Amino acid sequence: MAYWLMKTEPGAWSWDDQVKAGSTEWDGVRNYQASNNMKAMQLGDLVFFYHSVKEKRIVGIAEVVKLYYPDPTDKSGRFGMVDIKAIRPMVEPVTLADIKADARLHDLALLRQSRLSVLPVGKAEWKIICGMGKTKP
Repeated sequence: MAYWLMKTEPGAWSWDDQVKAGSTEWDGVRNYQASNNMKAMQLGDLVFFYHSVKEKRIVGIAEVVKLYYPDPTDKSGRFGMVDIKAIRPMVEPVTLADIKADARLHDLALLRQSRLSVLPVGKAEWKIICGMGKTKP
């Protein structure tokens, strides 16, 4: 199993939207590295659901439920998407400031590639962040 972080602007698609919808496609990614990260996802991989822009915090955990396939919103035909479903909220959202303040997370891709919308998360980092959010890994 692998672990990931996917960013969304809560005004466009929030954790509450994801929970209400259940399983949904993660479309609109137009960055090759982010797209390659989605291509690497496997069924059952877990994803931190991150509210970007003003909130900058991890608010929930989702699961990959459909492997990478073509994104019909991409007219160029170059990009695809995966489907995810909401699993559980973070008991306490974990902010970007919290992550930056924890020396154990200094290598987290979120800090090194802050503009990328789909990022890998290591197993040790996953456990640390779940602990910070008082949520089971």
